[in-house]
Amino acid sequence: MFIERTSVGLDVYARSVAAAAIDGVTGELVQARLTPAHDDIRSWIQQLPGPVAVTYEAGPTGFGLYRALNAAGVRCEVAAPSKLQRPAGDRVKTDAKDAIHLARLLRLDEITPVVIPTVEQESARDLVRAREDCRGDLMRARHRLSKLLLRQGIVYSGGKAWTCTHETWLRRRHFDPPTTQLAFESDHDTVLAITARRDRLDAAITTLAADSEFTPIVQRLSCLRGIGTLTGFALAVEIGDWHRFTGNSIGAFVGLVPSEHSSGTSRAQGPITKTGNTHVRRLLVEAAWHHRTTYRPGKTMRDRWELAPPAARARGDAGNRRLHARWVAFNLRRKRPVIANVAIARELAGWCWSLAIMD
Repeated sequence: MFIERTSVGLDVYARSVAAAAIDGVTGELVQARLTPAHDDIRSWIQQLPGPVAVTYEAGPTGFGLYRALNAAGVRCEVAAPSKLQRPAGDRVKTDAKDAIHLARLLRLDEITPVVIPTVEQESARDLVRAREDCRGDLMRARHRLSKLLLRQGIVYSGGKAWTCTHETWLRRRHFDPPTTQLAFESDHDTVLAITARRDRLDAAITTLAADSEFTPIVQRLSCLRGIGTLTGFALAVEIGDWHRFTGNSIGAFVGLVPSEHSSGTSRAQGPITKTGNTHVRRLLVEAAWHHRTTYRPGKTMRDRWELAPPAARARGDAGNRRLHARWVAFNLRRKRPVIANVAIARELAGWCWSLAIMD
């Protein structure tokens, strides 16, 4: 419930901040154009009739302003942009109008806040996303190198690509035109450099996952097939507080539920919504493919189980059996594999939630 006298809306950008304050007693509207420096914003807010509450939209500027205002004793809410109510007939959008709109929504208590991670959680999330960016860079670098060779009529056929054998084969490639050789060496060096960077990030994540606040959750999540240390740690830091969800709602949070447009007696469902955390959704979809093959716990899975408590091991085994059975059922119905896999990923999210909230 909104109990402060003044509500403040901030439209925050990298180089400027549009601010609007509404006094609940006099109805006065105060507007200003501020710099993004936290001291400047804080000093302007302290001039307003108190107590004051502030809101701004979550975005690329992060949560530094939220932490600075909270440290100064000012209540701050970081609004979820996708949940903001906007007038359908409003065709004029400016920074000043957005700030006023935020201030009014805050006064009406119509702000849906996002969950603010701690500094440690945010730093771990940055590490995971750096590894995700590195994965994408490596994929593009490998594609560039393989397509360069393909234009020269050279295709590797000695087995699986990007292995030690493939690397030895690449080192033996030589081209007569010096310019082609230079292009090949440039692309090859890029692949090697990004691979080394990925390995360093993997080592850092593995070390952090073995001794941090996320370690118990990672060990429990790893009881499921397709979720190793890297995936489990990424899920743990991206979701953060698992207790804010249920087994049904977590699928909607990561955008794995069907979209729907129903009115009256008609009901139409479409593709998945793809809302929420894109990184978590991709990890779950990739992990779901592992449940397609016959379930036989091997040494790797049993080694992971040794690190988890007995209840998590039993829960993970039940989840693995259930998800593989679902794959079998979809195959008997001749469901398209990509569609079936998304359904498995949605259920996998629920099994991850049940393991994460275990005490």
